[in-house]
Amino acid sequence: MSGSFRVIAALVISLFLSSCAHQDKHASTPSEGAKDIAGAKGTFEFKPADWKESETSFWKDSDGVKPGVAGCHIGTDEAGAPNGRMFGEACLANGLLVESNPGADQVHSHKNDIGHPDTIDCNAWCKSSGKSSGKCEVAKAPPCESSAMCACK
Repeated sequence: MSGSFRVIAALVISLFLSSCAHQDKHASTPSEGAKDIAGAKGTFEFKPADWKESETSFWKDSDGVKPGVAGCHIGTDEAGAPNGRMFGEACLANGLLVESNPGADQVHSHKNDIGHPDTIDCNAWCKSSGKSSGKCEVAKAPPCESSAMCACK
């Protein structure tokens, strides 16, 4: 695969995820924080829109793995001071919630600036909580402009 093709492919993937596009493949099992959550489908590789190739980046998540809370993944330095980068959780076109991890306010690294958020089936998660149904909905999670969460009925 040529270098130009890889760059174009990475941009296309990043744009699809940024606009809540469909994601079929799961790179692995659910994260440690999501492994016992009903509806957890697994993690996948995510490159932020401002991806920095070959760089180890640092982040902290505002809410931890909580499908019922809209979260913001905040870029930091190694000590946890914000650096202006951020992205919110999202709804994929197939209805799954993109749920960032690990625990709330835990500074962690992303090798090659690539994260591994979880995907959650909101209907399964809501039903496990005794609700009749649920779906992924866009929500606010300052300082992120947009985020998402599972909304139950």
